Amino acid sequence: MYTGLLHAHSGLRWILLVLIVWALFKAISGWAGKKEYQKSDRLAALLALIFTHIQLLLGLGLYFISPKVSFQSGVMESSVLRFYTVEHITMMIVAIALITFGFSTAKRLTASLDKHKRVAITYGIGLLIMIASIPWPFRGLGTGWF
Repeated sequence: MYTGLLHAHSGLRWILLVLIVWALFKAISGWAGKKEYQKSDRLAALLALIFTHIQLLLGLGLYFISPKVSFQSGVMESSVLRFYTVEHITMMIVAIALITFGFSTAKRLTASLDKHKRVAITYGIGLLIMIASIPWPFRGLGTGWF
């Protein structure tokens, strides 16, 4: 089960990043071009939102079975254990909360420009936080896998 969740969580990351970039691109181009907020704009933002929540569920499953997550004393002294136990989950939850907030408030706005702006800002900040908290191989956190 651990290996399956690990591969799903790691592989889905690429799909999620593409979807967020797609939604962000549509929002920025709609905002800059003063375009109407269309069904395709909402769909891009919605797909990114759905995949962030799927990724969150997979990540929570991993969080409780991963050998790189520890709740024992001394966890803060190990950069690997600290990253996976505290930093990764905290930053990802903040990023997902921002994306969720952006989508849910954008759908209640009436002006198209405001919708594009809300999605662009919240998805953009969320994407930056996600990129900063992904265990990339160059970070020296082991294999880059959970």
